[in-house]
Amino acid sequence: MFDFFWNLGSFVIALSILVAVHEYGHFWVARKAGVKVLRFSIGFGKPLFTWYDKMGTEYAISVIPLGGYVRMLDSRVDDVDEHNIDKTLDSKSVYARMAVAAAGPAANFLFAIFALAIMYSVGVQNVKPVVGNVTESSIAQKAGVQPGDAIKRIGGEDVNSWQEVNFAVMSGLGEQQLEIKVIDDKGQIAIRTLDVRNWKLDQKDVAPLASIGINPYRPDITTELALIAENSAAQRAQLKANDVILSFNQQNVESWAHFVGLVQQAAYQQSVITVLRDGQEVTLNVTPDGKEISKDQVIGYLGVVPKQKSWPEGYIETRQYGVFDSIVLGVQKTYALTALSFDMIGNLLTGQVSVQNISGPVGIAVGAGDSVSYGLVAFLSFLALISVNLGVFNLLPLPMLDGGHLMYYLIELIRKKPVSEKTQELGYKLGAMMLLALTCFALFNDVSRL
Repeated sequence: MFDFFWNLGSFVIALSILVAVHEYGHFWVARKAGVKVLRFSIGFGKPLFTWYDKMGTEYAISVIPLGGYVRMLDSRVDDVDEHNIDKTLDSKSVYARMAVAAAGPAANFLFAIFALAIMYSVGVQNVKPVVGNVTESSIAQKAGVQPGDAIKRIGGEDVNSWQEVNFAVMSGLGEQQLEIKVIDDKGQIAIRTLDVRNWKLDQKDVAPLASIGINPYRPDITTELALIAENSAAQRAQLKANDVILSFNQQNVESWAHFVGLVQQAAYQQSVITVLRDGQEVTLNVTPDGKEISKDQVIGYLGVVPKQKSWPEGYIETRQYGVFDSIVLGVQKTYALTALSFDMIGNLLTGQVSVQNISGPVGIAVGAGDSVSYGLVAFLSFLALISVNLGVFNLLPLPMLDGGHLMYYLIELIRKKPVSEKTQELGYKLGAMMLLALTCFALFNDVSRL
């Protein structure tokens, strides 16, 4: 229950920040263009708090925190007196209206640069991208990728972290081949050429790296316990932190994965566990709890967390940059994220990426909660990523979105007259139906993941 409220609160905070940024872009450019702004709302529905500025604009915090809007004076929907006719949106030139529509996404891209610049100036902790193991018969194994390879370059892009590796690999979707420059475990430079002609992200929740067969190096997990969960089967059995698991139901435990497999097969079954505690072997009775993962399958769990071996020296580094370099990196990363977002939309349309990978509000909420838990740097990175995606999504040429307005304005420039109100209204209805269908589909994916 705590996780639910933590994720919900983090989601509301993150979305409110990004919506405020987006709508402020529209608001600021509209004011500069001489358009009267009637309301600036964060959220939809009934306003919870309202106040006014000296120019008569109402500011509102509304009850449904799933978006926001800026309502501008428009003679097509408002009764406008002669003193305000020149302050309506529809009275402005098509170029001014295009600027107002484009300002929201532009504000999201600028905010991403700002968030990333702060992140880089604070300092970013990266894990050195070293291959842990390679999946049998995978694309990576066929290309000769070996455990211990330190990845230095993918395609034409240098990489210093697993996040950069992920983004670079995803950019290779739809290509014929992908070259990876590595330094092997003997210190020799090598080029691994991946055949990605038939590679698709067509499995739900499978990471891009895993789908080509690369698994990052992680220190081994030991069989020594680090944490015992409250009110868990392990606590009832009087297991303690620092216990080392020796056997489970008379089977010697070879590894943590082996131990997990044994426990999963013993849901609700009285079992015997032997541990090493303070140099002495201790045998305890334990009954694992059960978790239903499908209609016909229940797996056992104890509620324990193992210790992990320390990272080798040099595998984790913190990079901190000056103000100018942080801004430059922020611009570069925002550009890369924007290009990647457009690529992913194209790959969704061509089938290179499965629609099952689309996430909705629940997925964003979980991501927000996780990033807040990891600290400021992770939260800033998350905000930048979602801000870029919000900007890109709003530029899609769908009525109801900023890109739809820009499409109508572009047609108006070409035709020398506005698109008819009847056509626009029909487009808005179709756009609303498409967005509703997309939202429902994304929510279905989110719920199926849960």
